[in-house]
Order: sequence, then C-alpha cells, then structure tokens
Amino acid sequence: MSTGTEQGIVDAVRFDLKRMHETWMELVYPRQRNADHTVLGKWKPTGGASLYFYRAWSAIGAPLVGVVYPFVLLGYFLRFQTRKVNVTAVRLGLPGVVALFVLLWGALAALAKFQFADAFSTGGVTAVIAASGVAILAAALSFVFWRLGGRFVTVLLAYPFAMTAIFLPPVVAALFSTAVADAVLQPLDDLARWLLLESPDVMGVQDYLRENFERDAIAHAIIWFVASFPVGWFLGTVVTLADLVRPTDE
Repeated sequence: MSTGTEQGIVDAVRFDLKRMHETWMELVYPRQRNADHTVLGKWKPTGGASLYFYRAWSAIGAPLVGVVYPFVLLGYFLRFQTRKVNVTAVRLGLPGVVALFVLLWGALAALAKFQFADAFSTGGVTAVIAASGVAILAAALSFVFWRLGGRFVTVLLAYPFAMTAIFLPPVVAALFSTAVADAVLQPLDDLARWLLLESPDVMGVQDYLRENFERDAIAHAIIWFVASFPVGWFLGTVVTLADLVRPTDE
C-alpha cells in the first residue's frame, strides 16, 4: 500500500471520528457539527461551570465514539452492498423480485422434496417448503416497505423481512440436514441454539418459544422469522449510523 493511500485512510478515519464526536456534542450544545468553517464558528462556553460541563460532556463522548466507530465501518460495508441490491430491485420491480425468489426458493423446496428427501430428518422437507413460502412473502413485503421510503420504515420493517427472505430457507434446511449444516450453516445453527438456550431472556420471549414450539416443521419458520427482526434492526441501525457520519452524497 502506498504512503499516499495510507495517509488517505488515516485522514478519513480522523474525519469520521471528529464528525461523530461533534454529533455527540450537538446532542446537548448548539453549533457543533461542521461548524468550524462557518461564519459563527463552533459554539463554546466562555467559562465557569458551563465550560466545565462542556469539557466533561466532551470527555464522556470520546470513548463512546471509539466503541461505536467499528459499527460505523460495518455500516459502510453494508451500505455498499445494499446499494447494489437496491439497484437490482429497482430494475426488477415487485413482480421481478417475487419471481426471482419463487425461482430460487421454489427450486430449493423441489430439491428437498424430490431429490434429497432422504438427507433430511423427520419433518425436514415440510419445514423447508414452509420456510420457502415464508421467504417469498417476506421478499415481497421487504420490497414494498423499502419503496414506501423513510428511514424508520426501512429499518423497522424492510431490513427484517429482507433477512427472512434471504436466510430463512437455508437456515431451516441446515437445521434438518447434517450435511447442509456441516458444509454451510453450522455457525448459524450454533447461534440459534445460543439465542434460545443461553442468551439473556428479553421479556420472556425465549421461555415462550421453548415452551410453545418444537424444533420441527413450521415452528422453525416461525422462530427464524422472529429472529430476523433483531438481526434486521441491527443491520439497519449500523447503515443508519454510516449515513449519519458520512451521508451518501459525500
């Protein structure tokens, strides 16, 4: 890597951290973000207790910015990927998106039923077919909510339904087939077990799932559909952080 490129990366990181810290300061104080080169300049208290609290708030924000910044970097990467997906979705339109997922997951369901039925444990084929149907519907809903526009609706609904559309059928297939799980999705199976058995129970959700759902058939589609929401919210949030720090027009 050339020295110029390294310096460019350092400057970009420094710019991001500065803007994030200014955003933190602006939660309480006016004229903080991008105010250095304006006519009025950045607002600062002149002295006394106000200056003490200003500096204390700044000191509190510094380590928080350091903790959050890796998520911003993840958001940059995900934003780049979602842009490519968005371009494809716009070209296809709703009918094209639905047709694509019908072809993709319909083929998986057909293979599970007619070609590899013996590779799945009891109820596995039914679960894969159910998951494929849920994923196709989720793809349509994700597209609709994304086209409605607005960051809140996109993060709240479009991202979770997209997670369901992309990951639910292969995850369910992995949970019912040792060959699939070992080859591709063993880490996701471990994550599912951890979420249901070891992670902190939020508002009794895990107890409810363990008591009311068996790990078979349609229950898998329901459990992973529910799991897709916090995953989608997390991914949507880090993309939002990336947009906040460095908007797409910069």
